[in-house]
Amino acid sequence: MELTLVAIVSAAALFVAMLAFNEIGRRIGTNRLAHDADGLAHGIGGVDGAVFALLGLLIAFTFSGAASRFEARRQLITQEANAIGTAYLRIDLLPADAQPELRDLFRRYVDLRSVAYANAADRAATAAKLAETAAMQESIWAKALAAGRRPDATAPAAMLLLPALNDMIDITTTRETATRDHPPPVIYLLLAGLSLVGSLLVGYGMAEDKRRSWLHTVAFAVVLSLAVYVIVDLEFPRVGFIRVDAADRVLVELRNSMR
Repeated sequence: MELTLVAIVSAAALFVAMLAFNEIGRRIGTNRLAHDADGLAHGIGGVDGAVFALLGLLIAFTFSGAASRFEARRQLITQEANAIGTAYLRIDLLPADAQPELRDLFRRYVDLRSVAYANAADRAATAAKLAETAAMQESIWAKALAAGRRPDATAPAAMLLLPALNDMIDITTTRETATRDHPPPVIYLLLAGLSLVGSLLVGYGMAEDKRRSWLHTVAFAVVLSLAVYVIVDLEFPRVGFIRVDAADRVLVELRNSMR
C-alpha cells in the first residue's frame, strides 16, 4: 500500500498545484487587463494549441504504454501456466519410479509461483520467493536430466522434456523483467509539468471573465490528475487499485489439476 499511498498523494498534490497555477495564470491575466487597454495578449492561440496538443499526446502515449504493459503481464502469467502444464505432462515420458518425486516438485513449484508476486510491495519477501523459485528450478532440472539419462528411459524423454523445462524456466525471467519495465521518471515529470503549464494558460485565458468558473477550473484539474493517477496505477498492477492478481487464478487452476 505504500506505493499506492504515494500515487494518491502525488495525484492530490498535482490537483492542488494545478488549482494554484490556474489562479496564478488568472491573476497574471487580470493584472494585464488592469494595465493594458488592449486586453490580453493576442495571437497566442498557437502557443496554447501546441502546449495542449503535446499534453494530449503525452497522456495518450503514457496511457497506451501502461495499458499495453498491463495486458502483457497478464498474458505472461497464462504463458507460464501453459509452459508448466506442458512440462508436467511430459513427465510421463520418464521412467515410472522417477515420476512421483518430480510431480511433487512441480506441485510445490506451482504453489510458489502462484504467490511469488502476491506481496510485491514487500521487495524483500518477493526477492526471497524468486530466489526459492530459482533453487527449485535447479532441482527440477537436475532430477529431470538424471532421469532422462537412465538406461531405462525412452529416447524421446530428454528430447521432449528438457526443452519444455527450459521454456518454463525462461518465462520466469521474462515475467520478472516485465515487472520492472516502466517509462523513465522524466516522462512523468514532463507530464506533470505540462499539466501545470496547461493550467496556467487556462487561468490566463479565463481572466477576461469577471465571474470565475469553478466548474471548469476544478474539472480540468480533476480530469488531468485522475488521468495521471490511473496511468501510474496501471504501471504497478500489484500494489494499486487496478490489479493483475486475478490472472494468477490460472496458476491456481493448474495446481488443482495436478493429481
